[in-house]
Amino acid sequence: MAESSVEARAGLLGPNDPPPTRIYNADGASPFLLLGDHAGNRVPNALGDLGVSDAERARHIGWDIGIQALGEALADRLDAAFISQTYSRLVIDCNRDPNRADACPEVSDGTPIPANVGLSAADRQARVAAIHAPYQTAITEVLATRDMAGRATVLVSLHSFTPRMNEFDRPWQAGVLHDGSNDAFARLLLEVMQEDRALTIGDNEPYAMNGTDHTVPRHAFEDGRPYVELEIRQDLLAASDGPEAWSARLDQWLTGTLNVLSRHP
Repeated sequence: MAESSVEARAGLLGPNDPPPTRIYNADGASPFLLLGDHAGNRVPNALGDLGVSDAERARHIGWDIGIQALGEALADRLDAAFISQTYSRLVIDCNRDPNRADACPEVSDGTPIPANVGLSAADRQARVAAIHAPYQTAITEVLATRDMAGRATVLVSLHSFTPRMNEFDRPWQAGVLHDGSNDAFARLLLEVMQEDRALTIGDNEPYAMNGTDHTVPRHAFEDGRPYVELEIRQDLLAASDGPEAWSARLDQWLTGTLNVLSRHP
């Protein structure tokens, strides 16, 4: 067995590292609870730069570009809480089962991640304990508090995607991801979004909720909780008015969908 690193033995995050989880507008009254699994791209000081340049970590491989700004703008419009994760998905991907190999990828979109090669079990567990577990626990605790208060909750997981992948230009401006488990809200939202003929909205595109996702299934499926996972194209969010413009659209779409379901459960 490989010897565990100093980081694994002492704890990964130090006093100068930010907490792994942020809750924006924690007292928001909305039934929507917004999530950002890949909202940040920090790296714990103990891990240096992961052997990856700043430019590479700033690409889509390091985080969901624009999601922190979008989540905060949408939280303001909806008066919703937004739980987001601070650290790069290259350190550990909080939307993957931590036992999956790709939770700490050795290569991402062709870019090697040297610090992830040959991770010991102890090093991997240090990342889980410091980042993945606290983020998922924060969601669990917020949901439990809301449930105890009798507050209905719709989970809205926010993600963004690169406009071009594997030499293919992606035509969608946004996508709605869902699985067969209690996806009535997501399917109706898809219909509402597709009414805008100026936009191309993907149904389980550019990604499908096909067993690789972790956060929504963990917190929505067993409890039969309504949910949707949304993907917004990153170049649209990178525009100067991108987060505000898309938060306005999402506010209208999400609120309209919830109103329809409330009238016709």
